[in-house]
Amino acid sequence: MSDNYMMEREEIHSKVMRAGRRTYFFDVRATKAGDYYLTITESKKFTNDDGSFHYKKHKIYLYKEDFSEFKDSLSEMISFIIDEKGEEVISERHQKDYKREDDDTTTDSETKTEENSTSSFTDVDFDDI
Repeated sequence: MSDNYMMEREEIHSKVMRAGRRTYFFDVRATKAGDYYLTITESKKFTNDDGSFHYKKHKIYLYKEDFSEFKDSLSEMISFIIDEKGEEVISERHQKDYKREDDDTTTDSETKTEENSTSSFTDVDFDDI
């Protein structure tokens, strides 16, 4: 059998989930014995200083004998996070429409804070002391 045939036989079902700079791949594959297992791959895009980019990938292999415990643990951890912190995303970096601003720009709130701090300043003449 050719390598291509073996790869096609191994990949049974796939789903892709895009999440900002990360992409998650869920792939059902077949073992040589014909049983199924799941791979979960996180692929994250990184941009180099020269504008080129590369991806870092992390993969988890999950076998049927671990499904039940994995599912229970995942559900427990998700519930804990939602119960403790709610579903609202706190860090704006993780919002899908997040755009990084240049560090040189000041926001309106920073400008107002600077204005307030200078307007509350009291001019003191040392001759008055």
